[in-house]
Parts: sequence; C-alpha cells; structure tokens
Amino acid sequence: MEAEPINELHESAMALRGVAFANTQFLRVVHTGQHLQAAVMSIPPDGEMGSRSDPGIDRLFAIIDGTAEARVGELALALLPGDVVFVEAGKRHNLFNRATIPLRLVSFSAPPALPDGTVWATAADEPAGSVR
Repeated sequence: MEAEPINELHESAMALRGVAFANTQFLRVVHTGQHLQAAVMSIPPDGEMGSRSDPGIDRLFAIIDGTAEARVGELALALLPGDVVFVEAGKRHNLFNRATIPLRLVSFSAPPALPDGTVWATAADEPAGSVR
C-alpha cells in the first residue's frame, strides 16, 4: 500500500513542507512540544523577518520556497530552497526575502517561544518585544 501525502495538520504528524506552501500568514505556530516548537512563515518580496536576538532560544530556519539572505551575527548567507541555517541562542539574526515570490520557511525554536496556535497575518501584527 502506498502512503498518502500529508498536507494538513494532524495531532501527531504533519508534512511541514506542504503546510509551509499553503501558509499565507507572516507567522503561524503549527506545533508545540515540550522542548521544540515549529512555525511556518511567509515573508513577502522585499520583506524581512526583523532583526532580533533571543536569549535562551536556539533557532533553526529551513527554506522551503524563494531566495533568502540570512544575517547571523556578522555573517551573511545566501539561502535557497532546501537550505537550513542554525542560530544559537542570543545571536543577532534576520532573514530577508530576495525573491519576487513569497519566502516560505519553517522556523524551529527550542525551547518553544510562543503560545501554541499563534498567528500573525503580517510582521506588523507582532507585539513589541515578543520572542519568536
């Protein structure tokens, strides 16, 4: 029997790539475990995640679609679909969309940084001083 692709959220399993492609929100927390959280993000062309430094939270960003520039500390990296960048807790970082299509990515945070189910339609919806 051939497995069916998972393109929607399930209680214990999800295909994050499909969820990321379907996402149109700036940020949407899709799963929160005891030690790790997954969020999908969609950053518009010429947009950015926003420069930040989150003490105590390690980050992993996986590029699903689009072209990004990651800045981690003083380092600048060009990222394509399939690329992953790790950001140690407390390190200043930002992601910029360098494509003409939305930048779609999955953001992993350890430990979880936001309440489960958090959704921000645009970057402007993020509360001041929030940790994501």
